[in-house]
Amino acid sequence: MTAMTQTMTGNYTGNYTGNEAAGGLIGPQPAAVLDLRGHLAQHGQLPSLGPHDVVRLARDAGLTGHGGAGFPLWRKLEAVINSGGRAVVVANGAEGEPASAKDRWLLTHRPHLVLDGLQLVARAVRAGDAYLYASERHRGLDHLIAERRAAGIDAVRVERAAAPDRFISGEESAAINSIAGGLAIPSSKPPRVVERGLRGRPTLVSNVETLALLALVARRGPAWFRSAGTADFPGSMLFTVGGAVRHPGVVEAPHGTPLTEVLELAGGPTSRLQAVLLGGYHGSWLTAEEAASAAMSRSDLAAYGASPGAGVVVALAEGVCGLAELSRVMTYLAQESAGQCGPCLNGLPRIAEQVRSLAFDGTDAAVFTELQRLSGLVVGRGACHHPDGSVRFLRTGLRVFADEVAMHLDRRCTRTSDDRVLPVRMVR
Repeated sequence: MTAMTQTMTGNYTGNYTGNEAAGGLIGPQPAAVLDLRGHLAQHGQLPSLGPHDVVRLARDAGLTGHGGAGFPLWRKLEAVINSGGRAVVVANGAEGEPASAKDRWLLTHRPHLVLDGLQLVARAVRAGDAYLYASERHRGLDHLIAERRAAGIDAVRVERAAAPDRFISGEESAAINSIAGGLAIPSSKPPRVVERGLRGRPTLVSNVETLALLALVARRGPAWFRSAGTADFPGSMLFTVGGAVRHPGVVEAPHGTPLTEVLELAGGPTSRLQAVLLGGYHGSWLTAEEAASAAMSRSDLAAYGASPGAGVVVALAEGVCGLAELSRVMTYLAQESAGQCGPCLNGLPRIAEQVRSLAFDGTDAAVFTELQRLSGLVVGRGACHHPDGSVRFLRTGLRVFADEVAMHLDRRCTRTSDDRVLPVRMVR
């Protein structure tokens, strides 16, 4: 079993930067699981804030979404408020990305911060209903929700909604569809869910990490949050670091932290690296040289065509065949699509076949050419962003593993290890 697989089953390290201004989600005692009494002892009661107070806090803090898109939270709040009607709020902890574990860590170790943040956004948009959307593995949170209700802490009733363990289940319209009793697959847009979401009502869907940070900002203020990170992206974020590092797990670091330092929080590389994946399976690959000079901020990574996304960082050691890793994940992504439009129904499976041929079948340059052509056909044409993100993962991988591609076209491979580094779930 690889170290990354161990991480996915719950072996979290919970490393911490030691800088209390970094955000404090993990804190100086990373292994602690805070119950309600411990939570209140450490953080105190949640302040009583009006709707405009919550919007102002999110705006002044510069708090952006930590689910991957990085959209300013206050703008999403205002959009729901301006839509009118009785709103709904959803804490999104689906985390369908197999290489990510940070939302799971939060819901296991800091659930009350998440539930505090959910109450804050519910107040801001005057919501009548609130949902915690997460995998069935978190059904134990039901008793926490009931405990908070009995203690009179939560003004808005919270229900837990089960999220299927699928890659696309965390997309906001897929979450809405699932909570409503349908399939957890994305819907074509418009309308946006902030205008007409669950049962036709304005709906705010926010990642659980974003909500936990909002709960901290409410207690400590925007200036505290802005004391770390960058001007454009203040505060900290959680990273799930895996692959060729000594202590795979969830770590916390301010936005703008050098990528090499993030790897060091996970114990540092176990061997010489050939590449690093950032942002997960809709993310981008960097060469080892690029990774050595990159910093974990959206503005810095944009120069590499990359983004922190939802905080996935996977280090790939030399000796692991990058093309084999691409093939396994592209097959998984093709199988995990909603299958409701041409790019996913036909394009991604065909692309996965071509990548497999390139990686394992001793093919020729015609396959590589066809792969490039097919990739161009699916981008920008799907009902959701799944084809675009999948192609981004593939194209950046083909760039970073260009030498490996050339060797495979010459019927050779650099593989010296049979490790399977990138985790994928079993196909149902």
